Amino acid sequence: MKSTAAFAAAALLSGADAFWRMPCTSRTGLGRIDPLVEPDEVASHAHTIHGSGNFGWDATYDDLVSADCTSCLVTQDKSAYWTPPMYFVHENGKTEIVKQVGGMLAYYLLYGEKVTGFPAGFRMLAGDTRRRNITVPVPDPETSAWGAEDKTQAALEQKALGFNCMNYGKPGERTLMRHGMPTKEYMDANCVDGIRTEVFFPSCWNGEKDSDDHKSHLAYPDLVIDGTCPEGFDKRVPSMLFETIWDTNAFNGKPGQFVFANGDPTGYGYHGDFIMGWDEKFLQDAVDQCTNPSGLISDCPLFNIQSEPEASTCNFTMPEILKKEDCAGPSDGLCGNVPIQYGEAYASALKPGKTGEATGGLAPKPTEAPEQPTVSYIAATSAVTDKFGGGISVLAVDPNGAAPVASDLPYSSAAEVAAAAVTTTAPPAPAAPALTPAPSEKAPVGKIISTSTYTSAGIVYEVAIEEIAVTVTVEADGSPVPSAAAQVYKKRHAHHHHLRRDREHGLLGRY
Repeated sequence: MKSTAAFAAAALLSGADAFWRMPCTSRTGLGRIDPLVEPDEVASHAHTIHGSGNFGWDATYDDLVSADCTSCLVTQDKSAYWTPPMYFVHENGKTEIVKQVGGMLAYYLLYGEKVTGFPAGFRMLAGDTRRRNITVPVPDPETSAWGAEDKTQAALEQKALGFNCMNYGKPGERTLMRHGMPTKEYMDANCVDGIRTEVFFPSCWNGEKDSDDHKSHLAYPDLVIDGTCPEGFDKRVPSMLFETIWDTNAFNGKPGQFVFANGDPTGYGYHGDFIMGWDEKFLQDAVDQCTNPSGLISDCPLFNIQSEPEASTCNFTMPEILKKEDCAGPSDGLCGNVPIQYGEAYASALKPGKTGEATGGLAPKPTEAPEQPTVSYIAATSAVTDKFGGGISVLAVDPNGAAPVASDLPYSSAAEVAAAAVTTTAPPAPAAPALTPAPSEKAPVGKIISTSTYTSAGIVYEVAIEEIAVTVTVEADGSPVPSAAAQVYKKRHAHHHHLRRDREHGLLGRY
C-alpha cells in the first residue's frame, strides 16, 4: 500500500501553484520615452526599456506583437517592460548610468484561483514617480500584525517596492524588505554585489484593460504579494515583479550619490510600466500549463527560447530628436537635466518634452530622512544564487512544524533564504519518539506528486507532497505496524529532496 507525507504542517495558507520568471537579459534602448504616461512626446525622464523591438512614442499592443524581435529570452513575449535607470552623481556633478547586472527579470507569479492572462491591450503602472517620503512603518511589522492602516492601497503601494543589499557571501534580505534606498555608506560597507531593485504590481483586477491613471483598474491584495482582493476587484491576473540588479559597488569609495532618472535619490519614487505583448490565447495557455515549480522558462514546453546573444541584437528605433541625447553619460546632470529632489514633500511635477535645471553637483539631503532597516550580517552556510539574482525568498519547512530551514531551491538566493530563516520563528515542535530502523531496512524512495507555495510575512514558502511506498506489517489482530524506517524517512527527507532537485537543474554555484 502507499501513504502520502507532506513536507510541511497541515494548516497552510493557499498560494501560487506556479510561476515563471522572464529573463530580459539586455535592454532594447535607453531614453526619454514613455508611451504609457507621456505618449507622443519626449518624456520627462529616462527609462531603461526591455522587450519588444517595436517600442516607441505611442507603442500599442498591435505595434509590440508585430515586432520581429524581443530582448527577452522567450520569443513569444513581445511585451514592453520599463523602469527608470539608476545613476551615480559624482561630487563634481558628472553623472553616469549604473550598469545593470544580467538585464532585468520579470516574474509572472500565479496567485489565487482561476488566474486570467492579461488580455490584448492590457497596460499598467506600479509606483509613484513623485513620492519622496514613506508613511508606512519601517521596518514592516509581521503581516499577522497588519492593521487597517497597513492594508490601504496607498500603504500597499509603498510596501510593493524593494531595495535589497546584495552580498552573495552573506545572508541577504527578503523580498520587499526595504522600501527605499539604503545610504551610500551602508552600500559601500555591505553591498559588494550591488543593489537589487524590486517593484511588485497589483494583481486584483476589475476587468478593464486600462484606466486614466493606468492604476485604478487594479488593486493590491491585502498582503501585497497575496491575500484578499478588495470588493470590485475579484479577478486575478498574474502577479508581476520587476527585478533589476545594479552594480553600485563599482562606485565603492567614490564621493557622490545614487539617484534614479526621475531625480529621486530616496527610492520611494521608483516605478515600473508594462504593456502586454503576448498573443492572448498563448499567454492563457502558459498560465494554465507552465506549472513547473522551478520557475525556469526551460521547464515550460510552450516557450521558444532564444540565446542571450540573439536577444541582445534587439533594439528599437530611437526617435530622431533623441538620437543625440546621451542618457548613459558621463554627462552634466541627469538625462534631460532633471532636477534631483529629496522631499520630504511630494516632488514637483516634471513636464514632458521639457527639461529641468542641471544640478551642477550633489543634491542637499534633508535634515531628517526616514530610516531604512538594515541587517546584521551572520556568516552564511551557503552562498548559492542563480545567474540573474532570483529575488523570491523560499524556505523549506520542517515536517515536524519547526522553524523553516534554508533550501537551495533553483529560484531563490540561498543567502536570502538564510536571512529569512534566522529571523523566522515558529512554535516548538512536540517531541517525537526516537525510532531506530532495523539494519536490513532501507529508506523508501518516493516521488513528488504535487507542489504549491504560500506567502507569510513577505516570504514565499514551498510545500512539496511526496508519495512514498510504505511496507506495513499486520499483527494477528489485524492492526497495522508501520515500518520504522519509513517513519524516519518521512521526518528527514524534505530538505534533501530540494537539494537533489537543484542539482538536477544544475544551478548550484551559478552567479
